[in-house]
Amino acid sequence: MKKKQLALAIDLNVCVGCHACVTSCKQWNTSGSAGPLADKRPYDEDPTGTFFNRVQTYEVGEYPHTQVVHFPKSCLHCEDPPCVPVCPTGASYKRKEDGIVLVDYDKCIGCGYCSWACPWGVREMDEKNKVMTKCTLCVDRVYDEALPESERKPACVLACPTNARFFGDINDPASEIAQAIQENDGYQLMPEWETNPSNYYFSRKNKAYDAMTGKDEAAS
Repeated sequence: MKKKQLALAIDLNVCVGCHACVTSCKQWNTSGSAGPLADKRPYDEDPTGTFFNRVQTYEVGEYPHTQVVHFPKSCLHCEDPPCVPVCPTGASYKRKEDGIVLVDYDKCIGCGYCSWACPWGVREMDEKNKVMTKCTLCVDRVYDEALPESERKPACVLACPTNARFFGDINDPASEIAQAIQENDGYQLMPEWETNPSNYYFSRKNKAYDAMTGKDEAAS
């Protein structure tokens, strides 16, 4: 049996780009072990801020047949994370018990090597504390026995109003997330990098868009 691997799966069909996951992540982690997450110039012409999770929005297709896709992105907790071996101090590491990739802030010297090694661009320098930061899957929350079991999930999962985000052990076939990945043909980002990301995405299937562009007729 494969080792436990906690991760996220995100359904791009129902993500509406509301940024509830972004703000809830910021709030929880600012008040947690990583915080405060710096925003040195939040309203300047060159704003800077530290976020573990961001939503990127794209317009795809050709006019007049276009659609908007909202794409949440955070650390993918790779099975073979390239950020770990490049760290000169051992600050970046992958936990054996659940596969979460973390940063030990006491060891981090802010050199940025892990950021350069990450293919996804999901590591960020906290300009105030001068350490690299990233998604922790709210590890301090998911193991907090003081919380009801239903709330032992990442803040982004709990905040999502459309239930676009799944969380759990992807290597447990009986888990909700593993079954959702199987049923929705979940895919990994950029498999050619051979990092084996643990987070999965569900491809966008827009029936109205396909009908408008004639793709549904071509498929039949």
